[in-house]
Amino acid sequence: MTGGGLAGTPAGGVLEGQAAIVTGAGQGVGAGIATALAAAGAAVVIAARRAANGEPAAESIRAAGHQAVFIRCDVTEAADIEATVDEAVERFGGLDIMVHNAVAHAGRPGGVQLTRSDMIRPQIATATTASFLCARASLAHLRRRPGTLILLTSPAGVEGSANLPVYATVKATQRGMVKSLAREWGPDGVRVNAIAPVALTPAMEAAVAANPDLETRLVARTPLGRLGDAAADIGPVAVFLASSGARYITGQTIVADGGGFLGL
Repeated sequence: MTGGGLAGTPAGGVLEGQAAIVTGAGQGVGAGIATALAAAGAAVVIAARRAANGEPAAESIRAAGHQAVFIRCDVTEAADIEATVDEAVERFGGLDIMVHNAVAHAGRPGGVQLTRSDMIRPQIATATTASFLCARASLAHLRRRPGTLILLTSPAGVEGSANLPVYATVKATQRGMVKSLAREWGPDGVRVNAIAPVALTPAMEAAVAANPDLETRLVARTPLGRLGDAAADIGPVAVFLASSGARYITGQTIVADGGGFLGL
């Protein structure tokens, strides 16, 4: 996890007694959200494909005095997601917060003609299909609390992208799913929302390394003058959406980007 670490994350208590699963939480935005949820009192499952990322992320949270466990989960496999939900419920007595953050590599920037066919299916599987699988696996437990589902989308899913057309499409699909599930689950008291973040993550750092002026351009278009920090800037948005303070908010996408996309 990059940036300011725990600085600025919520002081515990708001989510005390709740249990959360965060997919793709081994690093980046997922780790930042897991850190913030745990700091707010939730017991957190770090659901990630690789123990090499997931276990250190869980250990970092435990070292700060909060509850976290790592469970291996490939979100493209329905059985993995179902097993992760079952284990979380067994460990913590229920499930209040399901956050689907895992994402496939978007590939080299370029228009449709430059998009490799083998980059399409993984993005659909990780963003679109996995969002459905996470929703289906968690619904029965979220109804009991009632709890909340949060999907991580992107500003590209709102305004489109000339350079990442597949990524923008699957992220827009997630926003449609949020609205549909909010309508379906609302009568049961289950809220569904999305966060569209811009943050300095390992993936962003790799993109900057490949395109050195990228960070300069992103910062220049951001009124707050910096890229977000996964734990201190994006994590608290997830805490808010999971808390009783957001009890009347559902079907929405919160863009946490420092004001870079003011037309949204």
